[in-house]
Amino acid sequence: MHLNIVAFVIGVVFSLGLGWSGMTDPARVLGFLDITGVWDPSLMFVMASAIPVYMVTWQFVKGRQKPLLETKLHVPTKKNLDKRLIIGSAIFGIGWGVAGICPGPALASVGAVSTGAVIFVVCYFVGAKLEGFTNAN
Repeated sequence: MHLNIVAFVIGVVFSLGLGWSGMTDPARVLGFLDITGVWDPSLMFVMASAIPVYMVTWQFVKGRQKPLLETKLHVPTKKNLDKRLIIGSAIFGIGWGVAGICPGPALASVGAVSTGAVIFVVCYFVGAKLEGFTNAN
């Protein structure tokens, strides 16, 4: 239960950050991808501010024996690129470019009762469920 509360609070802070930065507006993302039209660099500034925060936090986390609220640190061990990763990344990128929104901002937009975001999130969960059925590992 304690872990769920912490996860919820972190999700709320993340959602507030996405909303405050304007990243829940698909026009921002599409404007960033429109390099031949009216280019909007705001997404670049959001990423440029997030990367150093992650780098500092990772240095703190990786030096610990165990995480604060878990028994072990769950770090991906897979190092190679395979067909599933490349195809999945391409589908994600194309979808992001077409819709102008990805799962994090979509979930944050659901709180604002955005019809497009609700449809996106429902489709996201259906796709995630279908992936579980097709995952042949």
